Amino acid sequence: MPSNEESVETKLQRITSKARSDLKCRFTSLFHLMNRELLWECFWQLKDSRASGIDRVTKEQYAVNLMDNLGDLIQRLHRMAYIPQPVRRIYIPKAGSDKMRPLGISVLEDKLVQAAMSKILQAIYEQDFIEDSYGFRPNRSCHDALHVLNQTVKFHGTRYIVEADIKGFFDNVDHDQLMEFLAHRIADKRMTRYIKRFLKAGIHEDGCHRASDRGTPQGGVISPLLANIYLHYTLDLWFQRRFAQTCRGTARFIRYADDYVVCFRHEADAIRFRREMEERLNLFGLAIAPEKTKILAFGPQARQWAKQQGRKAETFDFLGFTHFCTTSRDGKYFVMGRKTISKRFTAKLKAYKQWLRSNRTLTTGQIMQTTANKLKGHFGYYGVSGNSHSTQSFAYEIERILFKWLSRRGKRGSLTIEKFELLLKCFPLPTPHIMVNLW
Repeated sequence: MPSNEESVETKLQRITSKARSDLKCRFTSLFHLMNRELLWECFWQLKDSRASGIDRVTKEQYAVNLMDNLGDLIQRLHRMAYIPQPVRRIYIPKAGSDKMRPLGISVLEDKLVQAAMSKILQAIYEQDFIEDSYGFRPNRSCHDALHVLNQTVKFHGTRYIVEADIKGFFDNVDHDQLMEFLAHRIADKRMTRYIKRFLKAGIHEDGCHRASDRGTPQGGVISPLLANIYLHYTLDLWFQRRFAQTCRGTARFIRYADDYVVCFRHEADAIRFRREMEERLNLFGLAIAPEKTKILAFGPQARQWAKQQGRKAETFDFLGFTHFCTTSRDGKYFVMGRKTISKRFTAKLKAYKQWLRSNRTLTTGQIMQTTANKLKGHFGYYGVSGNSHSTQSFAYEIERILFKWLSRRGKRGSLTIEKFELLLKCFPLPTPHIMVNLW
């Protein structure tokens, strides 16, 4: 979108520089950046396939009169007349579980405003967040967190791991505490008022509207950033500036959103962290899930201890993988092994079966192409060092399910193994291979 004024990108870069050079700076003038240029850019960055909110307005419909719609939106925003709508609550299957995960779908204008506000806030908070926070941040991924975890265990004297899980984190964020955290950096009242409006917008479910006194809706565009800010002040800074300073040897906190593990050299530090972490979370309205939180011996020495006792070393789950202690192929060196969490593995196969059942009328070519895309996505995430067996098993099971379902499309016995192999030559599926080196 053409403009003769200084671009929003340039203004955001200045804010970034100021935030980096002055860690105590409170920004009093930010909302003026919520202009046509920023909203126009954010609109085209929204995914076309996203579900619509309670007003059922899609991106395609909004784009018909885009400039007029943006002009009207900007006027309402700056008059403080813009009122966020309740999110439409739906439920999606939770990977590796029979439970359903709640998801909030905002109306398009709310997504747009949240995306623009996120860009502004991100320019500031990216300068504040600790190095070992990886979730929902630019140029950082799950694989980065896994790589750091691997290096810390293998080379930095890790002997104990604390695996932790916050119970219902996104549903229990305390609004007042979050606003206090934001006040450390954000002094623009229009920004904070709109953030509070989004938090209080409520949930629309089964035809009823329910006010929200706690939590940030999972699925909201701004929710991941607000979650990172909340945990930055709740856990990250506390660990880095206070707890780690009292530890002997290795003490490293690795977090991806609300999922985190902590590496220690000494058991006493791990036990103390487990206790003090729970106390710290309780101060901010959060609690751990006891069944998903544990302390375990892990690393080169833990494997030796377990071997001497005639057992295997304990394992832990993090970011979709079960991590275990093993050695290199020649048996000389410790290696941190990993495999796809069995529940995730089973859930993904089940989801593929359900997809085939729902799309059995598609052409063979369409089914093969979509299957190839699903495998590429799976290998792109799970195709990491040490997980070749799981990815090969997954590819084998997908082919077996595919053969079974394609066989049902014709007469019994019409699709033989030989014919299926010819089909795979015409529509080749990707072969599993290591796509991310974590070692």
